[in-house]
Amino acid sequence: MHIARTLAREGVNLSLAARSAEELEQVRAEMEGLGVRAIATVCDVTEAADRARLIERTEAELGPVDVLINNAGIEVIAHFESSDEADLVRTLDVNLMAAMLLTRAVVPGMLQRGRGHVVNIASGAGKVGVPYGVAYSTSKHGMVGMVHALRAEYHGRPVGFSAVCPGFVTDVGMYANWGVTAPKVAGSAKPEKVAAVVLSCIVKNKAEVIVNTPPVRPLVVLHNIAPRLTPAILKAFGYSGVFEKVADRT
Repeated sequence: MHIARTLAREGVNLSLAARSAEELEQVRAEMEGLGVRAIATVCDVTEAADRARLIERTEAELGPVDVLINNAGIEVIAHFESSDEADLVRTLDVNLMAAMLLTRAVVPGMLQRGRGHVVNIASGAGKVGVPYGVAYSTSKHGMVGMVHALRAEYHGRPVGFSAVCPGFVTDVGMYANWGVTAPKVAGSAKPEKVAAVVLSCIVKNKAEVIVNTPPVRPLVVLHNIAPRLTPAILKAFGYSGVFEKVADRT
């Protein structure tokens, strides 16, 4: 909702997609109240027919897709050795494969028109591995890797790709639902800040932005230099403990 609101305030017409019809309609009505055209399509992004229907309807009612925001995501926190196989597959399908296939569907038109941008909403878990969230972290690492691979492949061509990597996002989403507080080493980000970064990525064609309070950035740098130290650091600063508590509940 925050990303949609930010784009609507810039005059961007919106094609909204989610699985919940009631909540989706509420967001659509709010966006139209901001003076833009908005349509809402109930969609499971893991289904090829739903993806095709979403793009077809968008192009028919709003015109060509110039911006794609891959923001669908699920996260299951569990002990890996006892995690459900279906949950692992579903997480990768929703978070990574659907984003890749939606991107593949819109890029040809963007290239033909000579404009376009794709933003992947990844995560800090796409930069440093998250304990008890193996599938989630794998999917978000994949999203970040996909962006950099696409930027290399289409370098110099008129289509941009960005990865936005929030840490704990306060007040909304999964962490709010779990009732957990981010440890200091993890940092946090307001949803409004994430939305502002998305807009900046589109306007400036930024490759990758970590959206977080400062502590997580030195951790990412250290992880890249000496990854063997990361597990001990995550445990020492309480990061692992937060996710372990959630995993113990499931």
